[in-house]
Amino acid sequence: MKNPDPNKAERTRQFIIEKAAPIFNKKGIAGTTLSDLTKATGLTKGSIYGNFKDKDEVAISVFKYNFDNLARFLSREIGKGNTLIEKLLAIPNAYKKLYDHMISFGGCPILNTAIEADDTHKTLCKLTTEAIELLKKEITELLENGQNTGEIKASVNAVKTADVIMSLIEGGLFLSKLTGKKEYMMNSMEQAEKLIQSSAATGLSA
Repeated sequence: MKNPDPNKAERTRQFIIEKAAPIFNKKGIAGTTLSDLTKATGLTKGSIYGNFKDKDEVAISVFKYNFDNLARFLSREIGKGNTLIEKLLAIPNAYKKLYDHMISFGGCPILNTAIEADDTHKTLCKLTTEAIELLKKEITELLENGQNTGEIKASVNAVKTADVIMSLIEGGLFLSKLTGKKEYMMNSMEQAEKLIQSSAATGLSA
């Protein structure tokens, strides 16, 4: 008799999360049904709820999965930069690279979840707030590190600049998704790039 596979449950959970991710991102928590999940996974209701307490737990796991994927992609793109200016410019460039895939996936998972969960789901609202703050912290630290190395002007307010970059990213995504016009996102990222370049010390802009 074979010993039970201790990793089977975790693999099943991960499979459900991956299949459920685009559904939750497109239809939202309220709009996603158990039927959607069973159809996407090919699993029974019992199999899904044998791995998750309820639909809310699936939604929370899906958000964490989506954000982790986004964070890893941004980290890889930032890591390709040699200077801090290049690392900062990698952020709007990463979103330009991701745009088509993100739209086909239903839009930005942070933005979508934040809009739906703002007044309806305390846990997801907290998670989206933490995700935005984490990305903002990454940008702020890059700017501050650049000031320490002399690559970024000392006069730049790192926190406010990071706020504006985040607003350009999420605002551009929102308007593009709403209108179906890609130029909103591309124009926003162009402005983010100009802001970063204008923050560079003389002669250091990319």
